[in-house]
Amino acid sequence: MTSFDDGIGRLRVAAGRVVTAASAAASTAGFVTGAITGPWERFSRWFKSMTPKGLYARALLIIIIPMVVLQTVFALMFVERQRSLVTYYMSSAVTQEIAALIDVYKSYPQGADRSQLRRIAQDRLGLVVDFLPGTDLPPPGPKPFFSQLDETLSDQIRKQIGLPFWIDTVGRSSILEIRIKLDNTIMRIFAPRAEVYDTNSWLFLLWMVVTSLTVLTIAILFLRNQIRPIVRLADAAEAFGKGRDAPNFRPRGAREVRRAAAAFLEMKARIERAIEQRTTMLAGVSHDLRTVLTRFKLELALLGEVREVEAIKKDVDEMAGMLEAYLAFARGDLGEQPAPTDIAALLEELKLDTERHGHRAGVAFHGPPEVTVRPAAFKRCLANLVSNAARFASMVSITGHRDHRWLTVTVDDDGPGIPPQLREDVFKPFLRLDDARNQDQGGTGLGLAIARDIARSHGGDIALADSPLGGLRATVKIPV
Repeated sequence: MTSFDDGIGRLRVAAGRVVTAASAAASTAGFVTGAITGPWERFSRWFKSMTPKGLYARALLIIIIPMVVLQTVFALMFVERQRSLVTYYMSSAVTQEIAALIDVYKSYPQGADRSQLRRIAQDRLGLVVDFLPGTDLPPPGPKPFFSQLDETLSDQIRKQIGLPFWIDTVGRSSILEIRIKLDNTIMRIFAPRAEVYDTNSWLFLLWMVVTSLTVLTIAILFLRNQIRPIVRLADAAEAFGKGRDAPNFRPRGAREVRRAAAAFLEMKARIERAIEQRTTMLAGVSHDLRTVLTRFKLELALLGEVREVEAIKKDVDEMAGMLEAYLAFARGDLGEQPAPTDIAALLEELKLDTERHGHRAGVAFHGPPEVTVRPAAFKRCLANLVSNAARFASMVSITGHRDHRWLTVTVDDDGPGIPPQLREDVFKPFLRLDDARNQDQGGTGLGLAIARDIARSHGGDIALADSPLGGLRATVKIPV
C-alpha cells in the first residue's frame, strides 16, 4: 500500500508540474502574441490614418505605386547594368589606346618634344598627351563616395598597363587626367569623360520619366471620367435624402455604375409614388373628418349658450387640433419645395412669438444667414422646440451658427430639463412625460417627433443635452 501511495503521489506531482509548465507556456505565448499584435495594431491605425479616404485618390495610388515600383526596379536592374557594361568597354578601349601609346614611346625613337606622339594621340585617338619631368606621382586625391568610373578605369590600367599610375576623375567635370610613371618621366594623358564613361544614361531616364508622366496623365483623365458618375450618384442620393431634387441626373459611366444609378432612380420613383399616394389618402381623410367636425360646430352653435355646449366645443376644438397634429406628423410636410431662407429673420420671428406669449427670449445668429431649406417645415421644427421650451421655462435663448458645411440652431431654457436616460425616448410618437417634462401637455405627444422628422428630412438631426441656463438644450444640425 505504501508503494502504491508513493506512486500516486509521484503521479500527482508530475501532473502538477505539467500543468505549471503548460500555464507558463500559455503565459509566454500570450505575452509574445501581445508584443506582436500591439505594434501591428498601432501601425495599422497609423497606416489607415495616412491613406486617403476617397475612391479617386485610392485609385490613383493603385496606379501610381505599381508604376513607381516598376520603374525603380527597371532602373536599378537595367540602367545600372547597362551603364556598368558600357563604362567597362569604353574604359578598356581608352586603356588600350594609352597602352599602345606607351608601346610606341618605348619601341620607336622620339624627339625631345615627342611632337609626333602627341600629334598621333591628338588626331587619331582624341587624347592630349604630355610628358612631365621627374618620376614622382602626386599623392592620391580624394576618392568619390561611389564612382564606377574610378574603379573600372583603375582595374583596366592595372590589367593592361601594369605600371604605377595616378588618376583624377573628380577635379574636372568633362576631362579625366591620367598619369603613368615611365622609366625617367611621367606620361600625362587628358581624356574626355565621354570617351571613358557612359554620360548619356540621363537621356534614358528622362524618356522613362516623360513616358511615365504621359501614361499617368492619361490614366488620371480616364479615371476622373469613371469616378465622376459615382460622385453624381452620391450627390443625387444625398439631395434626395435632404428633400431636394436632382433634375439633371441620369445614368452615366460604366455598366455597373449605370445599373446602380438606374436602381436609384427606380427606388426614388417608388418612394415618391408611395408618398404621393399617402398624401392623397391623408388629404381625403382630412377633408372627411374636417367636414364632420364642421358639422359638429354648426350643430353646437344652433344649440345656444349652454354650459354643456361650451364643454363640447372645447372637446371639438381639441379634437380638431389633435387631427391637425396627426395629419402633419403622417404627412411630414414633404410636399414643400426647398428654397433659400433667411434663418436669422426666421429666428427673430420665433423670438417675437415667444415674447408675445409672455416669455423672455434672446436670439443670436453667426455666419451667412441664407440656407436652402423647406421654409414652413423648418420653421415648424424650430417652433415646436421653442414652444416646448417656453411651456416649462421663463427664459428661452435661441442661437444659430452657419459655416461652410452645417447650420446649427440651439434652443436653451432654464426649465426643469429632461433626465438623460429619457432624452431619446421623448422623440417617440405619442409619448408624453408625466414625471419630468411633459412636452405636449394637453396635446398629442408629437411635438418633438415632428421636429426630429423634419430635421432628418433635411439630412440632419436633433440632439438633447444640458443647457448652460440650467434646463434643456435642443440642438438642430442640418447640412447646408
